[in-house]
Amino acid sequence: MADLKERLLPIKPASALNLREASYRPSASGRQPFHGVDVLGLKKRGQGLRSWIRVDASGNSQIIEVDKFTVMRRCDLPARDLRLLDPLFVYPSTILGREKAIVVNLEQIRCIITADEVLLLNSLDSYVLQYVVELQRRLTTVGVNEVWQSDAGDPNRRQSRNFDNVYGNTCQDYLPFEFRALEVALESACTFLDSQAAELEIEAYPLLDELTSKISTLNLERVRRLKSRLVALTRRVQKVRDEIEQLMDDDGDMAEMHLTEKKRRMESSFYGDQSLMGYRSTDGISASAPVSPVSSPPDSRRLEKSLSIARSRHESMRSSDSATESVEELEMLLEAYFVVIDSTLNKLTSLKEYIDDTEDFINIQLDNVRNQLIQFELLLTTATFVVAIFGVVAGIFGMNFEIPLFDDEGAFKWVLIITGITGFTVFSAFVWFFKYRRLMPL
Repeated sequence: MADLKERLLPIKPASALNLREASYRPSASGRQPFHGVDVLGLKKRGQGLRSWIRVDASGNSQIIEVDKFTVMRRCDLPARDLRLLDPLFVYPSTILGREKAIVVNLEQIRCIITADEVLLLNSLDSYVLQYVVELQRRLTTVGVNEVWQSDAGDPNRRQSRNFDNVYGNTCQDYLPFEFRALEVALESACTFLDSQAAELEIEAYPLLDELTSKISTLNLERVRRLKSRLVALTRRVQKVRDEIEQLMDDDGDMAEMHLTEKKRRMESSFYGDQSLMGYRSTDGISASAPVSPVSSPPDSRRLEKSLSIARSRHESMRSSDSATESVEELEMLLEAYFVVIDSTLNKLTSLKEYIDDTEDFINIQLDNVRNQLIQFELLLTTATFVVAIFGVVAGIFGMNFEIPLFDDEGAFKWVLIITGITGFTVFSAFVWFFKYRRLMPL
């Protein structure tokens, strides 16, 4: 990973010789490393240059620095789509299908996918580097498999394979370049979100168990922060899931994302028009010669018209079949990663339910403690009332008047006994009343 970071770093413009030596030094895998494009230093304020990692269909990669207007002209994108890829702004996860490109904004992966290349915002994030490496590996593996299969087959099969490469492969296992790049982006985003969910689970369950055993201010604050992270991560996962589900529900958007098929149709239409123009040029009748409206059209015009109708029917049938196959391929691809992201969302939902259950348990514990305090306060109030009876008796006998009871030596003892029995009787009556009303479990 450290070697890959060194290759992805912009090359310092020390000299043309050092730049050439660093750019063309072969890597360990035999492929050329990322080529640094010297634009007289890093981007300056006002020029709007950004560093992009370009990966073509062969797996070759290089670092280019271009402004947003060049990217807009190159990929035929409006400015609002490029704002989704701006790292200075925080936008939710989005997958947009345009005429000549697919704009992908999935967590750290912010790229533009065309039929021939991927333009990825240059970053030293590990997931961005893993995306580039994984995309290169898959493109290289697919190329090696195609060469091995073509070499192992007979010449007729080799010719048919070349024909399929020119006019679009109809094999079920074949995925065009843009779908493979989109698959790696979805895999990287789903892996990143799933790893964050796993880390949150590892941290959450011991903390929640500790909180149930010991309720303290520190543990409550840690759970509050954990819940905030969980809500933010759930929102991001839910956005990715909704984006994939929205694409799966709309066949038009999925057909719009088949860039290779649209490019093939444009090229076949262009070559068909060129062949028709060549047929006209080789025809003996000049196109500018006057033709009588009464006379019947010549055989060449009639043949040309029939060829045009047949070609248009064939192209329409073939385009409809290929569009249906491309929609099915992309739908199966999206469905696989929809299951993955839905599983991650279920993990976060289960964790949130566990947090809610822990909060309910803590609230029950706190309510129990509060009820015990209320019961103790009720008993204390009753005892205070009983003691107040002694105060009333003492206040009565403390009056400044003489009665014969004061001359009796055993009167004080009988007053204490009678007052104590009365107080105990009153306290027992209160306790029985509380038990009868079920105000306290006694």
